[in-house]
Amino acid sequence: MWKKYSRPVVTGIVLVAVAALLAFAFWPRPIPVDIGTVVREPMEDTITEDGRTQVHDAYIVSTPVAGRLRRVEVEPGDAVVRGEDVVAYMAPSNPAVLDVRTREQARAGVSAAEAALRLAQAERNRAVADLELADSELSRQQTLRESGVASEAALDRALRQRRAASAALDAADAAVSVRQAELDNARAMLQGLDGSEIAASQMIDDIPIYAPATGRALRVIQQSETTLPAGTPILEIGNVENDLEVLVELLSTDAVQVRAGQFVRIADWGGSAAIDGVVERVEPWGFTKYSALGVEEQRVNTIIRFTDPADRPEGLGHGYRVVTEIVIWENDDALVVPSSALFRNGEDWAVYAVRNGRARAMTVDIDRNNGTQAHVVSGLAAGDRVVLYPSSAISDGVRITPRQPVTR
Repeated sequence: MWKKYSRPVVTGIVLVAVAALLAFAFWPRPIPVDIGTVVREPMEDTITEDGRTQVHDAYIVSTPVAGRLRRVEVEPGDAVVRGEDVVAYMAPSNPAVLDVRTREQARAGVSAAEAALRLAQAERNRAVADLELADSELSRQQTLRESGVASEAALDRALRQRRAASAALDAADAAVSVRQAELDNARAMLQGLDGSEIAASQMIDDIPIYAPATGRALRVIQQSETTLPAGTPILEIGNVENDLEVLVELLSTDAVQVRAGQFVRIADWGGSAAIDGVVERVEPWGFTKYSALGVEEQRVNTIIRFTDPADRPEGLGHGYRVVTEIVIWENDDALVVPSSALFRNGEDWAVYAVRNGRARAMTVDIDRNNGTQAHVVSGLAAGDRVVLYPSSAISDGVRITPRQPVTR
């Protein structure tokens, strides 16, 4: 049997029920969060940068003289031995082809040189006649002087004339030689690319160019037959098997943290396993380089050598892309917190530690942060749980609940 209540009692019951429903609806609920754990484990800090392989001592073979390069038969990758294998041949250059005007000028020069030679030869003939006359006069004066008819002065004059005639003959001989050389030079100007000149050039042996080092041909710069000046590069030779290294262009802000002897992992070269390397040297000179986005950067060349050259993978050659990880710091027993738990609190680093189901803001001292792990110096202990990826909804003292099982 239903019991009857007065209207004020019913109204009170309804108000209490509504208040309970509102309190339940607006009561703060725990915020689901990801939780990580502070642990002790090995940690390292690395600088990752793209690099490329190169031969340390690469030799550029150039033309020793100006001439015609025969077609280079060496192909990239061919093995060569220093001082034994011929990598190219050089031949003398063919004479230049003369145009009509230049050829007529050269012919006129030949005619003028021939006339000058005939004139010099005529002058020589006159000098020969003068010398013969001077010899006869000197002989006659010597005879007269011995008989006492001629004076000593007449003999001296005859001797002087003989010496002058001899000097004139020497001068005439020299003039003939000069005119002959001028004629030869004028005739040389007429030489062109006719059958006789080509045959003459082919009679001269080709100049062999030997390999300057033992190794392999890295690239052929000039392969086709052509005429080249002295010092033109032909091909590049290097020892890929035992002289390969890695060149890395580091940002100058990263290069100051790198030292010779630091361990390097060489990855993404095309194989599954990384290759061990070591920093050989960091060059002291920086240079400006623009990134793909047009940002001006200061870069520093850093040389990395393989720890064991014999472990160089088969097929890795000169100019290949690799990724290097230079280990600048490591600790085998570091107190590590996930980097995703850190956030800035003013000038300090802080985390939200999990305490009795609530988030508690704690300032921590961080020594190293490699983007995944952070080395904790103080503020946390091994086994502490922290909130990962803290959002703006989390504050000090807020109730939280794990969204998923605890992860590291």
